[in-house]
Amino acid sequence: MSIDSIGAYAAQTATAAADTAASMSSSSASGIAAPQLSESDFLSLLVAQMQDQDPTQPTDPTEFVTQLANFSEVSGMDSMQTSMNNLSSSMLASQVASGTSLIGQQIIASTTTANLTTGGTVTGAVDAPSTATGLQIQVTDANGNTVSTFSATPPEGGGETTFTWNGLTSSGAAAPTGTYTFAVTASGGGSSTPLTPMFASTVTSLSIDPSTQALTLNTNAGSVPLSSVVQVQ
Repeated sequence: MSIDSIGAYAAQTATAAADTAASMSSSSASGIAAPQLSESDFLSLLVAQMQDQDPTQPTDPTEFVTQLANFSEVSGMDSMQTSMNNLSSSMLASQVASGTSLIGQQIIASTTTANLTTGGTVTGAVDAPSTATGLQIQVTDANGNTVSTFSATPPEGGGETTFTWNGLTSSGAAAPTGTYTFAVTASGGGSSTPLTPMFASTVTSLSIDPSTQALTLNTNAGSVPLSSVVQVQ
């Protein structure tokens, strides 16, 4: 085998290692396996080339350096991929452990939904901007119908502002038990700004997205991403 063929083989290996996951999946599905060259095989080829080269036309040593650099790059990419996979698995395990410890706990999270119990009320909070002079809260049911609309006043200079829905409809009747959606809008300074409210809920179970490995907390008021939790009570 000539040194050119060795270099070509090393280049093919580098290309195969840098292929996207989709390409590798396609090759696997078709039953065609990409050629693999181990470090031992590569060095054996180099030694054989040096032993069999024409003494009157010795191989350019810079070609060996280039081939070794290519192979080193492939090895480095393989090592990096392994390290990233290990890190991803470790982070997922840590997320699951953190989420499991929250089952049965009450959390406060950024979410637009909250649960109303019979005869109860719903208390939430928002981080009002410094220009806000008033808050408008709209409550809708599962069908998107407006159940109630009320207002709240943020502190001067903005900041955390709590609000409470009394559980009554706009007509004064008690709203049925269930999950409701809250839309909060801050007004002031000649403009209006939609805000994401925060509500307390109790974690009942966990869910993991198989495609993104994102962890979701299932609560009595709906599903909440772990990243949305701002406080554990």
